[in-house]
Amino acid sequence: MNILTHYIDGVHQAGGSQRFSPVYNPASGSISAQVPLADDGEVDLAVAAAQRAFPAWAQTPPLQRARILFRFKVLLEQHQQRLAELISAEHGKLVPDAWGEVTRGLEVVEFACGIPQLLKGEYSDQVGSGIDCHSLRQPLGVVAGITPFNFPAMVPLWMFPVALACGNCFILKPSERDPSAALLLAELLTEAGLPAGVFNVVHGDKQAVDALLTHVDVAALSFVGSTPIARYIYQTGAQHGKRVQALGGAKNHLVVMPDADLDQAVEALIGAAYGSAGERCMAISVAVAVGEVADALVERLAARARALKIGMGNDAAAEMGPLVTRQHLERVRAYIASGVESGAQLLVDGRDFQHKQAAQGFFLGASLFDHVSPAMSIYREEIFGPVLCVVRVADFASAIDLINAHEFANGTSLFTRSGGLAREFAQRIQVGMVGINVPLPVPMAFHSFGGWKASLFGDHAMHGPEGVRFYTRIKTVTSRWPASLSAEFSMPTLK
Repeated sequence: MNILTHYIDGVHQAGGSQRFSPVYNPASGSISAQVPLADDGEVDLAVAAAQRAFPAWAQTPPLQRARILFRFKVLLEQHQQRLAELISAEHGKLVPDAWGEVTRGLEVVEFACGIPQLLKGEYSDQVGSGIDCHSLRQPLGVVAGITPFNFPAMVPLWMFPVALACGNCFILKPSERDPSAALLLAELLTEAGLPAGVFNVVHGDKQAVDALLTHVDVAALSFVGSTPIARYIYQTGAQHGKRVQALGGAKNHLVVMPDADLDQAVEALIGAAYGSAGERCMAISVAVAVGEVADALVERLAARARALKIGMGNDAAAEMGPLVTRQHLERVRAYIASGVESGAQLLVDGRDFQHKQAAQGFFLGASLFDHVSPAMSIYREEIFGPVLCVVRVADFASAIDLINAHEFANGTSLFTRSGGLAREFAQRIQVGMVGINVPLPVPMAFHSFGGWKASLFGDHAMHGPEGVRFYTRIKTVTSRWPASLSAEFSMPTLK
C-alpha cells in the first residue's frame, strides 16, 4: 500500500498522528493509497517552517521571485502529462480533461510571473509644499489554501503562484480524496529553486482545517468548496482576525433563447453539464428553455445524453468518467430519486449504468430531467454530478427573474443571436461570471474568478488583480525633508 506524506520545510515528512484516510481509484473502486491526516502538532510544524522562511522570502526582490516561478512553469509543462494521469487516477476525470485543468492552472503561473509590474504602487509628487506621497503593496505573511477534490491541481494553482509571487509563504491543505497532485507540485517548486519552508503541504480533515483557521501565525486563508463549509471557513477565520476568501457552491444556469443556434446550444449544454461527471463548480446544471425552443431542445438533449460515452480516464473514446467516491455516487443517486418523487420528468436515467470492465467503479450515467420547478431540491441544491435539469419559462424576463432569485450566483450563460438581449442579460443578471454563447465562463488568469451571494464569502475574488490585492496589504507613505520643523497641535493639513 502506498503511504503518502506531508511536505514540510522542503522535504517529505511522514505523518505522526497515526490517522489515515483511503485514497481510491474511482474507475476500479479499489484503494490506491493511504493519506495521513495531520493533527495540530503537524500543522504547527508547517506554520513554523513557513514563519521562519517568510522574512527572507518577503525581502527577495519580486523579479527574483518571478524567475523561480518561470522555472516552475517550465517544469510544470514538462510534467503536465504525468500530473494529468495522476489526477485522473485519483479523481476519475478523463486524462484530456485533467490536462486542460493543468493548463488553466499554468495560466495563473504565467500571470504571476509578471509580479514586478503587478506590485507597482502609486506616486504623487508635491501633494503639499515639499511633500510627496507614495503607496506600496506588501505581503501578509503565512497564508493557507484549503482546496477541493474536483480540481486537485487547478485550484491550488489559482492560489499559491500569486501568493508566492507577492512574497508570502504558503501552506496547502488539499482534499484527502486526491492528494497526490499537491505533492508533485511541491516537488516541482523545490526543483525550481523555491527556498525550503516557503511552500508546504499538510494533508488532513476538519482537524487540520480548524488548526489553520485558528492558528495565530496564519494571516489569510483561501477556500473553495460547498457553501456551508465556505460560510464556516469565512466566519471562523474572520473571528480569529484573518483575511478570508471562501468560494462556495453553485447552481449555474444556461438560458437558451428561441433564436439561438440549437445545435451549438445542445453541444454546449452536454459538455458543460456532463464534462468531468458534473463535478465542476462551473458546471451547467440547469438549462432554461425560453418559449417555443423547449420541446426541440429537450428532444436533442435526451438523444445526446443517452449516447454519451462513459469510460475510464485513459479511454480515448470516453466523454465522461466515474465520480470521485462511492459515497458521492450514492449522494447523486439520491438526488435523482428525489427529483422523481417531487414530480420532475426523468427523461434519461443514468442510475443503472455499469461499466463492463469495471463493475466496482464509481460510474453513473448521464441523467436528464424535464419540467423541473424552482421548489424542487434538484433545482435548489448543488448536486455536483451528471444531472441536468430543464426549466421551462415563457420569456426572457422570466429567465432573468428565475436566475436572480437563486441563492447561488456563481456563473451563468445565455445562448442567443441577439446582441441587444446579450447586453441586457449581462447588465441585469445578478451573477458573478457571465457567458454569452460561452457555456463555462471561467475568466482568464489576468481577470478574476468569483461568484456573488452564497457563492462567495469575502471581499476578494480569486487570481488575477483581485488575487494580488488579497495576498497583499497597501501601505501609504507621506514624506518631506524639511530644514526645520515646529510642533503642530491642530489637525495637520498639506500646504
